Amino acid sequence: MSRSRVGRALAGAILVGLAVLLPNAAEAQFGLRGGPLGVARFAVGHVLGMARLRHARMAVRSGRYRTAALRSQDPRGAERGQPVNPYALRAALTAQAALSGWHGGRRPQGWWRHPDGSYGWAGPVFWPFAHDDLTTAIIFGDQTSLSLYGYGDIYAAIFVPYASAELVAYTEPQGRRARRVPTAQNICDASDTGGLPLDRIVATVQPNEVQRAALDELATAWTSARDTIRAACPAQAPANAADRLGLMQTRLEAMIKATDAAAPALAKFYDLLNDDQRAKFNALGKDSRVAVQAAGQAKDTQAAACQAGYEPQYDVQAQRQYEQLVKQQWPADDIASTLRLDDTGRARLDVLQDTTLRTMETLSSCPQKAAPTPQARLAAVKTRLETMLQTVKGVSDALDDFEADLSDEQKGQFEAMGPKRGA
Repeated sequence: MSRSRVGRALAGAILVGLAVLLPNAAEAQFGLRGGPLGVARFAVGHVLGMARLRHARMAVRSGRYRTAALRSQDPRGAERGQPVNPYALRAALTAQAALSGWHGGRRPQGWWRHPDGSYGWAGPVFWPFAHDDLTTAIIFGDQTSLSLYGYGDIYAAIFVPYASAELVAYTEPQGRRARRVPTAQNICDASDTGGLPLDRIVATVQPNEVQRAALDELATAWTSARDTIRAACPAQAPANAADRLGLMQTRLEAMIKATDAAAPALAKFYDLLNDDQRAKFNALGKDSRVAVQAAGQAKDTQAAACQAGYEPQYDVQAQRQYEQLVKQQWPADDIASTLRLDDTGRARLDVLQDTTLRTMETLSSCPQKAAPTPQARLAAVKTRLETMLQTVKGVSDALDDFEADLSDEQKGQFEAMGPKRGA
């Protein structure tokens, strides 16, 4: 598929997720802070209103959430009366972890952030809050956080925002830097509460003795699933793009394995419930969203590109913005010139670019209506994770083909382009 055809097919996606990765210079050029892309960035990230997102970023900038404060935070905590928007706190915590090692943490935000203000890459760690996202999606029916993972994270794996020394700081802390940069293990351990909202489920469905025993089994399986995901935490900083894509695959495989492990216990507990209890269990997500809104969350809106009947081929502005963004993120001529690529190398670079760009369509970030039951939600989550895993593998194959005939010097030049892109 040519780049022009990819552009026509994906022009609408620009209004949903492309703004995430623009460097600051491009943000100024396209007016993202006040223009349609700026609106789209926050429309998809339903968990934060603009004021709360600014509050979260200011908290990171002022140092309110230090490395020592990176701790287990349940993003559903608002329903327990916590005064701080738990989603804003989560965004602040991931931003602190992600930016503490990036250019010394001097910048208030990084180009690889998600639309809700959080980060999919925190140093060498892919998908902080992975288990919490599974819990929120399966038990509470909110898959928005999962939907934000996709093209942006794959792009960041290819064009890493961190220099090698910055990545090493997350796995081998030394000197003064060790006091500011959390270790990869700390991020993995602290970012997931890992527990089932047991008390809330008990209060809602009021299980009998047999049902309570099955619920305890589910809670144990849920904790075991968390441990499976934590075991995929990187022990060493990835050396190159291929290694980072490999880390993504390992993390996704662990998340899929975790859903498989929890599925039987979830089915057993659900089957023991009567119709009234099932209805209440299914409605936990609705109750949770109402509680968050009651805490002051602005009602989310849908981006134009996510509306039914939207036809991107007729959106001239979106097409133009898409083409401009591709030039910003994929300066093919500069890459080919720097690496001194021959015709074969340039063709392989085009394949890598097109394969990566197509992930925007494969992994749409448009919000999806939650399935009615936790079991159906688990199946939907697993499907999303499996799709992302296959997508990452496809990009990894394209990267392998591109680098197959490159010299070590050329590979080093390509790798060095990543940190420069966020400078």
